[in-house]
Amino acid sequence: MLSAGQSAPTFSLPDADMEPVSLDSFAGKNNIVLYFYPRDDTPGCTIEAIDFSDLEDEFAKHDCVVLGISRDDCISHAAFRDKHGLSIRLLADPDGEVCEQYGVCQLREVNGVKRESLVRSTFVINKQGIVCHALYAVNPRGHAAAIAGLVRNLERGGKNLSHGKR
Repeated sequence: MLSAGQSAPTFSLPDADMEPVSLDSFAGKNNIVLYFYPRDDTPGCTIEAIDFSDLEDEFAKHDCVVLGISRDDCISHAAFRDKHGLSIRLLADPDGEVCEQYGVCQLREVNGVKRESLVRSTFVINKQGIVCHALYAVNPRGHAAAIAGLVRNLERGGKNLSHGKR
């Protein structure tokens, strides 16, 4: 698991249009909200993605880009985006390499079978590439608004670094 104060692991992943998105491309220019979600078009993930999209202008006011990552592929992301009119960029990590780097995968046992699952998590990363907030096992309802508050504080020079559940 990552903690506040650590450098954010860099990566390059394709978005829903199969265009590569590199975390490094935002360095020095944008704060980043990087949120990980379990699966496209499921109830909680849909709520979260719509809420982040609805607040995209608010994030932009604070030089912040919102990126969502799941293990779904680009085609699934495009269908999810188009079905719900999402404006945020959704990145595909089908091999789970970036999910592993950010510590959002965990083994769960269901009916005696161990399976790896993705824990809904969000990271607020400043323009210098430092994780300012690392939130694991978040509730999707109202989460985007809470993250918008953290980003506003970050832009006001807030030095609060947090981690853990929220």
